[in-house]
Amino acid sequence: MEQFKEKLLAYLPTIGVSAAILLGGFLLTILIIRIARNAMKRTKLDPSLADFFIHVIRIVCYSIIIMSALSQLGVSTTGLVAFFSAAVAAVALALKDSIADLASGIIILFTRPFVTGDFIEFGDHMGYVQKIDLVHTKLLTYEDTNIIIPNSKITTNEINNYTAHPEMRVKINVPVSYTADIDKTKKVLFETVSKNPDILTDKEHTPLIRLNQFGESSLEFFIVCWCDFKNYWTVYFALTEAIKKALDQNDIHIPYNQLDVHIVDKK
Repeated sequence: MEQFKEKLLAYLPTIGVSAAILLGGFLLTILIIRIARNAMKRTKLDPSLADFFIHVIRIVCYSIIIMSALSQLGVSTTGLVAFFSAAVAAVALALKDSIADLASGIIILFTRPFVTGDFIEFGDHMGYVQKIDLVHTKLLTYEDTNIIIPNSKITTNEINNYTAHPEMRVKINVPVSYTADIDKTKKVLFETVSKNPDILTDKEHTPLIRLNQFGESSLEFFIVCWCDFKNYWTVYFALTEAIKKALDQNDIHIPYNQLDVHIVDKK
């Protein structure tokens, strides 16, 4: 018993140093993470990418602290490294699909095909990007539902990022009767579009009204204008309604499909 007490007393300083390494290391990690967060906020880094860097910093710091404390206690870190390497390999094999999602998440965070707050479309999904995690991406749809998609499915599909540019093109096809006067129709459509307060009217975004093609039962006019992305649906629905009213007021008719049937009397 006396020998045990003597060994314990002799070992106490080593235990104290290891405990100090753990405590000091964890406090230092908190300080480093706080400094890193403030620095990332000043650089206006994407929140999802900032979270990724914070996770990496935390894992690296904790690994160094634990290995240092164990080394101070006399534990062979070589064996621990070999053990953890084998464990990581086994986990990676069992979670190969999740590893693919993780790799895709890193690709998304660094290549930045979209960032938090963007409105994207890929496959059958469309919505605002709420958060990009290492494994999943969270979208908020127009129906106020949350969609959580594995990152590997995103990187293997075509992505349409509607907010890559602040302006968005509004395109509307307007069919009118063949009896309509072309110049008058273009004038009515241009005036209707120009009256919308959300339409951009600078030199680079002048609304365009063109006769696009001769349809089976109508003249197809093509309207192109631009607006801020956030106003897209407001502009689209407002113009659709305003165009119908303007055409009615000017006696310009929108035809419906018609079929002429000729009856031949063989007698």
